[in-house]
Amino acid sequence: MATSDKEPVDLSVAMVTDPAPLADWLVIAPLVFGMIVGSLLLMVRKDTRLQPYIAIPGLVVLVVIAAALLAHVVISGPVTMTMGRWLPPFGISFTVDILGALLTLTAAIAALAGGIYGAGDVNNSGRRYGFYPFLFLMMVGVSGAFLTGDIFNLYVWFEVLLIASFGLLILGSERGQIDGATKYAFLNLVATTFFLIATGYLYGIFGTLNMADIAIKAKTMEEKAPLVTLLSLYFLAFGMKAAAFPVNFWLPASYHTPRVVVSALFAGLLTKVGVYAFMRVAFVLFPAERDILGWVIASIAAVTMILGAMGALAQTDFRRLLGYLVISGIGIMFAGIALASPDGVSATIFYAVHSMIVMTALYLASGLAARASGGFSIAGSGGIYTTHPFLAAVTLILFFAVSGLPPFSGLWPKVILVKASLDVGAWWLAGAVLLSGFLTTIAVGRVWVLSYWRPAPAGTGDEQDAENLNPLIDYAPLVLLTAIVVALGVFPQQVLELSQTGTEQLLNPIDYIRSVFPSGGEQ
Repeated sequence: MATSDKEPVDLSVAMVTDPAPLADWLVIAPLVFGMIVGSLLLMVRKDTRLQPYIAIPGLVVLVVIAAALLAHVVISGPVTMTMGRWLPPFGISFTVDILGALLTLTAAIAALAGGIYGAGDVNNSGRRYGFYPFLFLMMVGVSGAFLTGDIFNLYVWFEVLLIASFGLLILGSERGQIDGATKYAFLNLVATTFFLIATGYLYGIFGTLNMADIAIKAKTMEEKAPLVTLLSLYFLAFGMKAAAFPVNFWLPASYHTPRVVVSALFAGLLTKVGVYAFMRVAFVLFPAERDILGWVIASIAAVTMILGAMGALAQTDFRRLLGYLVISGIGIMFAGIALASPDGVSATIFYAVHSMIVMTALYLASGLAARASGGFSIAGSGGIYTTHPFLAAVTLILFFAVSGLPPFSGLWPKVILVKASLDVGAWWLAGAVLLSGFLTTIAVGRVWVLSYWRPAPAGTGDEQDAENLNPLIDYAPLVLLTAIVVALGVFPQQVLELSQTGTEQLLNPIDYIRSVFPSGGEQ
């Protein structure tokens, strides 16, 4: 009988041989759990009454998982899980630092609020055609984008969240929804095409798609490859997805068309994924090239925040106005990226957390205001303060927060950003931040005066509409988000510390790289 005389293969040089610590499985837990719950909801899609009882507890668990992941990363530093046991850069890595974990938790909280509100906002038809499965699929895509350590995998998760967003956008199949979905789909597919072209270009240059591996190799190729061109392509792709000027026109043309809860989730989550992706590429992969493009990014940031606020001033529809405020906030976040200083980047991270919460809440508040006054028209509504004083009080807090007024969450990142701008002599960028805040205050103040404070026009059915507001389903998610807005304003220290630590890991990604390559990687 023949026997093999071959030497045993040492798998440790190519594969992970040690079992992963149990806590490290939290890196992929949001994705796996989201897929499981989404699949379960898809199987029971015909039982529309059962879906919220599965989805809402599932979203609560998702928040707990994301919170545990953030705590693990705070204690242990960046954590990496590699698929298929293949060592990086051959295996697809999921690498999470404080920035990714913090945004994953914030996204889960916004999704929980949307899931609760959707129990009342989405009718049986919308549930039957997949509101809750699409919501979990979108969260899988959003979480995957925040947690992946592979640039092509980032593209894949963008595709996942876009597929889910297309489904959410057309629930109801009304003419306005189809029109908005067409514009949304076309422009996002164009952006995705630029993303894919840039990624193919990147692979042709580096021969790898692992972000940590690219970060190591890019330092030796600054004079040998057109990296500025490559970063410019990524800026165009992610700027379009984030709705930055001049490729922002798709957002106000589409975000007002779907169900209110869908608009809220889009405003809170999707554009922030674009901002996050550019931060990761610009600071981890190509920091030197980002310095070259700094003045371009700063100019686009200033124009975006001011034109967004001016667009809000011109609107007569509450939801259209909020769409322009989303755009203005994107400009503020890009301003911090342009500065690239520790204070500027930490302000961007803090503002991203604030914007995800406050924009979701504002869209939910606009839906309740429309039900209380009969529509989204600013000039055609009124009297909400008289008929729904609690709703009016909560909305006023959110108006203060989105304007950056004390003592709420929008104040601190703007203060830090203005200081960071003045520290480097960019007085014009600081002025743009202050001007956009002033214009935003006027825009939301106009909504308050006309829709809330002014007496209701004759003939509106306020009393009948008031009966449709459920304190648990309608007000609970709004109160949850508003409480966070207040807490971040009154007690900002913890989020500020997380933002600062996340900034340190982003600007000096040595711990991120060592998480992927414990031996130091290829030099």
